[in-house]
Amino acid sequence: MTSDQTTAPPIDKSGAVPPAIQAAASWSWRMLLIGAFVAAALWLITLLKTIVIPVAVALLLTIMLTPFRRLLNERLRVPRGLSAGLSLVGLVVVVVGLITLAGQSIANGFADLRTQAISGFNELWTQVSVTFGLEQELRSYSQDILDQLEAQQSAIVSGVFGAAATAGSVLVGALIALFCTFFFLHDPRGIWGWLVGLLPQSSRERVNQAGRRGAVTLAAYTRTQILVAGVDALGIGIGAVFFVPSLALPISILVFVGSFVPVVGAIVTGAIAVVVVLVSNGWVAALIMLGVVLLVQQIESHALQPFLMGQAVSLHPVAVILAVAAGSYAAGIVGALFAVPLAAVLNTVILYLNGHDKFPELGDEDALPIRWRAADAPPIPLRLRRSPGVVAEAAVEDVGIDEELDPSGRGASEGDQKR
Repeated sequence: MTSDQTTAPPIDKSGAVPPAIQAAASWSWRMLLIGAFVAAALWLITLLKTIVIPVAVALLLTIMLTPFRRLLNERLRVPRGLSAGLSLVGLVVVVVGLITLAGQSIANGFADLRTQAISGFNELWTQVSVTFGLEQELRSYSQDILDQLEAQQSAIVSGVFGAAATAGSVLVGALIALFCTFFFLHDPRGIWGWLVGLLPQSSRERVNQAGRRGAVTLAAYTRTQILVAGVDALGIGIGAVFFVPSLALPISILVFVGSFVPVVGAIVTGAIAVVVVLVSNGWVAALIMLGVVLLVQQIESHALQPFLMGQAVSLHPVAVILAVAAGSYAAGIVGALFAVPLAAVLNTVILYLNGHDKFPELGDEDALPIRWRAADAPPIPLRLRRSPGVVAEAAVEDVGIDEELDPSGRGASEGDQKR
């Protein structure tokens, strides 16, 4: 070794960052980015909730009505647009009919229930005041409540106007949901193909296949939840027939709608049924009705949910409870309604993108066209200029994702390929 050559000093590794800290830091900044993206997405959804919620409802309605639309279109040979319209009109007729029947039952039942409730309340008031000597205090509290109501008349009036504005928003949302449902039924492949076509070409096929499996999961969840809600409504409705026959139908409809919020919805609507029976028939009948509700809940929890819902969405009951709690905390009733199907679809899609296919029987042969076009639309005549002075007629047909573009990036018709 020459004199001008120097020996490098030994590296002191005592101050190096341990591998565990490096891995934790790497995971931390990635999780922060994911959290920021989720927060931004939730903020955007909240900002556009008047549009997002009707579209989500339209997706669920589309899943429910697709079998009927296929029956009309494929078995009865009804044109696709007409079959979608008939399916939607049938849904509206059923919903309006149920609301009308429930309204008549409520109007007839509450006339008798009001008298029973008033007498029962007065009897309870007398028993409590005499037994505990609270007559003067209760009268004072009732007078305070009346004074507060009189003082808050302006707030009550403003609340009524706010309720009217909310009703207007609900009406607009219902119209958007019906509009989207019709087109989702009429041309689901065209709309999905247009969305996939917005992505880079290299990722279109994987996103298409992941979306297909997410749609299958959503359909399985919807069918299973309808069955579970039907069982809850039937069981509790039969119990209500023996105590409040005039209100049995409204209670059944309420339980059916509430059961679409897993676990929590059926409990809340069952409690309402018990309170109605308590007001109308007393404690003994209420206890019997409570037993009916608990029996129905046990059948749902130990028979329907594990076997049906577990197979449909592959989510643990703990995950279902946490999803409902998070959804209700973030967006109230709407969040509780959509939390479980969203979690189920995300579970299926993320697993597929990570290499685990829950539905291998679907295969990967189904390729969608990129450009929007109705499935039953006739060929579109186009005049393709081959060269100066030469014009050829061609018809645009549906092609797959890999056949959409030629290597040069320009569309090629069948006639072009032959020439």
